[in-house]
Formats: sequence, C-alpha cells, structure tokens
Amino acid sequence: MNSVARILVRGVDLVNRRGKAVGARLVKWTGKRADVVHPKHLVDHPWHDWYLPYLSPDDRVLDVGCSNGEHLVRAAARCRSIVGMDHDPGQLAIAARAIRAQRLANASVFAWEIAGRFPFPDRAFDAVLFLDVIEHLVPRVPVLREIGRVLADDGRLLVSGPNRETRWRRTLRAAGLFAYSDPDHKIEYTREEFLAELAAGGFEPDGEVMPVVVDTPWAGAIDALGGLSLSLYGRLSQWKRDAALRRPGESTGFRAVARKRRR
Repeated sequence: MNSVARILVRGVDLVNRRGKAVGARLVKWTGKRADVVHPKHLVDHPWHDWYLPYLSPDDRVLDVGCSNGEHLVRAAARCRSIVGMDHDPGQLAIAARAIRAQRLANASVFAWEIAGRFPFPDRAFDAVLFLDVIEHLVPRVPVLREIGRVLADDGRLLVSGPNRETRWRRTLRAAGLFAYSDPDHKIEYTREEFLAELAAGGFEPDGEVMPVVVDTPWAGAIDALGGLSLSLYGRLSQWKRDAALRRPGESTGFRAVARKRRR
C-alpha cells in the first residue's frame, strides 16, 4: 500500500471511529433519549434483538456484562426473571433507571467483577446473555466456564463476538493501523477461533453461527447520522444487514446459541 493510500485509509478510519461516539451523543443532544445511547438500540430491527426468540416465559436469565441494560430490558418481557451484572456503576445506573421507568418487577442489576466467581449456585439459570462482552475480557475461558457452572445442563448461552477477518480489517492492518473495531477489545476472532474459544470454555454451537451486519468503513458516518435521524439510520442498518446475509464473511461479528458440551 502506497503512502497516499495509507493517508486515505487513516482519514476514513478516523471518521469511522469517532462516528460511533458522535452518534450516541447526538441521541441525547437531540432529545431521542435522556442518556447517551447508541442509535442501534432505538430502531426496531428483529435481527438486532436476535436472542429474544431463544428465551422462554419460564426462563431464569443472567445477563453477563449487561452495561446500560438495553438488552436486559428487552429480554425481561420474554422471561420469568433476569439479573444483570456489570463492573461499571455508571452504566448500571442507566440500566436501573430503565428498569424503574418500565416497572420491570422481574429485572434487577448489580455491580460485580465478572472475571471472578459469580455469586450464584450451580445451574441457577436457564439462559445466559453474553453479548459483545467476551472480547473485552482477559482471561476469557474461565468466565465461560463460570457461565457453564451457573447454567442449567440444558440451558442456552446466547453469545456474540467480533470478526477480525473482514476486508476493512485487513485494509487497516495493511496500512499499519490498529485494526480492532474498538480500542478496548482484547481480542477479535476468525470464525474458527470464536468456536475454539467457546469449546475451550465447555460450549458448542447449537445450529449455525449467525452474521450481524456488514463491516463497512462508513459505519461511523452511519452511526453519526443515526443520532440525527433514526429513520435514515434504520434504512442504512437494514442495508448493512442485507449485505452481511449475502456475504457473511464480511460480517462485523458472530452470533451463536451455544450449549454445554456433553462430557
């Protein structure tokens, strides 16, 4: 890659990385939500809340790394009870406000360091949400094994993680730039590495690994636009989703329903 191409890639990458934060702040500044929230949480796309069809009315659910509770409050309408834990008190405060605002008697959150032992007995939950969290952790396999301990033998792990082998990620590496999609990521995966990590933690996929949305260098610009117009963001998000279904290898990440591996 020549120097002009590197400069161009660097400029696009800068816009892409800043757009996510800009979009989340614009959501608050334009009055769409009282808190700083990514616009993806405000559009009604069933594939965004992909985990909901795998929850049942009698399920006891644990949300590991629940953050601001956007997934937790949606899941609460589909299960008997749900508990969320996260290390960030600021994000948990947002989650708690959402729980109170929606009067969710079956939902609660608390602060916990998820890299340690969970404060629950064996087989306490029927399903565990572990959504876009695994890539932020070191170590990861012990957390997966702890999830396995608190999950019922026939329970479901609903897990997602990022893909490092898209065309845009390879372009960034070729330009000598940081190629992870988030600076806080400790790891990103190939499909095979993602499955191997789950296997090391005692899980295997139940069905096909699912794509998310296409990884595009213009994702940040789309996020920023989403802070201004949710309808436009919704249309562009659907385009990204359709593109990922056509080219799953270019998806931003992987989603899987996983079960405990049979011993």
